[in-house]
Amino acid sequence: MTNVKLVKLNPENWYECCQLEVSEDQSNFIEPNAISIIQSKFESTLRAYAIYSETNMVGFLMYNSVLEELDGYWIYRIMIDKKWQGKGIGKAATKLMISEITNLPNAKKIIVGYHPDNLGAHKLYESLGFEDNGDRFGKEMAVIKYLK
Repeated sequence: MTNVKLVKLNPENWYECCQLEVSEDQSNFIEPNAISIIQSKFESTLRAYAIYSETNMVGFLMYNSVLEELDGYWIYRIMIDKKWQGKGIGKAATKLMISEITNLPNAKKIIVGYHPDNLGAHKLYESLGFEDNGDRFGKEMAVIKYLK
């Protein structure tokens, strides 16, 4: 997928981002964007972005800019609106996010947690080289991408 870009959330785009929704079968796997956006305002190390394809806002992602559990940087959210799924946008956006995280201090690992039943997330992260080492946090599995 070409022409995918990340744009920091700002006063002009945050509300549109709140309107984006995942498909109904995914709604139990991820918080609404509004909750994540509020979280980013109270946790200053979180970086929140709208995902665009061409000029259309199509998704949202958020990651932490400080090292956390398992001595890595955590991806907190990534979602693509139900109308835009299945076009490779999520993978392209995740690659852009990985590039940004790679530039953070002491970036050796990127970690993402997701529900084991979320097959779309599993397929995405596996295709990007994330490994399941058996780490679990509550109901979520945590997979790791080791950076070179």
